Amino acid sequence: MAALRRVKRITGQRKKVGHAGTLDPLAEGVLPICFGQATRLMEQVVSGWKRYCMTVRLGATSSTYDAEGAITQVADPAGLTRRDIAAALHGFVGVIEQVPPMYSAIKVDGQRLYDLARAGKEIQRTPRRVAVRAIQIDSIDLPDLNLTVDCGRGTYLRSIAHDLGQALGCGGYTKQLARLSCGGFDAADSVTLEALAESAGDWRRQLYPVDWALREFSPLLVSAAAAEAIRHGQPVRAGDSATVTNDNEQRRAYDPDGIFLALVQYQPVTGHWQPTRVFHSSEPSPYAPLPA
Repeated sequence: MAALRRVKRITGQRKKVGHAGTLDPLAEGVLPICFGQATRLMEQVVSGWKRYCMTVRLGATSSTYDAEGAITQVADPAGLTRRDIAAALHGFVGVIEQVPPMYSAIKVDGQRLYDLARAGKEIQRTPRRVAVRAIQIDSIDLPDLNLTVDCGRGTYLRSIAHDLGQALGCGGYTKQLARLSCGGFDAADSVTLEALAESAGDWRRQLYPVDWALREFSPLLVSAAAAEAIRHGQPVRAGDSATVTNDNEQRRAYDPDGIFLALVQYQPVTGHWQPTRVFHSSEPSPYAPLPA
């Protein structure tokens, strides 16, 4: 990905740098970048909810499902009402089955779909189940429709635009797309590539602490002895198990100085917290719990 290559050039980091969630070539917006130990949390971030704002152009279809493909006019959408559009969008909310576009990075029999598409081949794609939490109509200025979409991992916004056009009988494709948030990272708190380049000598100050990406889990303050055991991947007793809300609960563990140690999971059979991902930090975290 071009953005990741630029980040590597700016920071001078070549190893243990990765991105959490790809963006379509047409899209812009939030792209979480993980460094060092944080690369172990990429799966966590990618699996989080995402929010997009998108403009759907109705009345035509695209070979790529977006404005970069070959456009074919279908039908004039001028007669559509807000009620028509809202009713059609209702079918795209919830756990839905979605056929990926041919211009996507999915592999079929070892080949990327976009490579097949560029070779003029179209193959049958297996529908995939994806989760769409909400779709909000922001404005309608036909033939354009502006939406905000909250969705889960693997959702193709281009497919929503295309399929919506099919449902309305007039065709549709993605004209513009921007990711507003990804796995808890918001556009308002992001740094642009240009700003990162300007602070190249001190780029690390732009980073969040590793445990920031795990804020959905409750914190757990442990004793110095327990902290030493966790650092070596060893389980520690849960103490007051009444505070455990479910059998597989996970928490962020911290030592008495507020240094982040690990993500730990409760083991109901043994009554222990088992480290599942151990991290090595040297500075207290601002997200550590306060001592009782």
